Amino acid sequence: MFVHHICSDWRQAGVGKLDRALLEYAEKLTKTPQVMGPADLDVLRAAGANDQIIHDATQVICYFNYINRIADALGVEPEAFVHPWEQRSPS
Repeated sequence: MFVHHICSDWRQAGVGKLDRALLEYAEKLTKTPQVMGPADLDVLRAAGANDQIIHDATQVICYFNYINRIADALGVEPEAFVHPWEQRSPS
C-alpha cells in the first residue's frame, strides 16, 4: 500500500522530512528543471541530505527523466505487467 501511495500521490504517503524533500526535489527537477537553483540544494541540506545523497538522487532522477524521454520519443509502450497506477503521467 505504501508503494501505491508513493506512485499515486506521494504527498499523502506519510514520508519523513528527508524523503519528502527528495520527492519535492525530484518533482521540480522533472517538471521545471529550468528554475532549479542553489536554494533547492539548501532545502535538501536542511532536511538532512549530505552532498552524497544529493548527488546520488540527482543522478537517479536525471537518468529516469532521460530514459523516459527516449521511450516517449520512440513510442515505447509500458510492459504488460505495469499496473495503471505505476504508469507515469506525460512529461
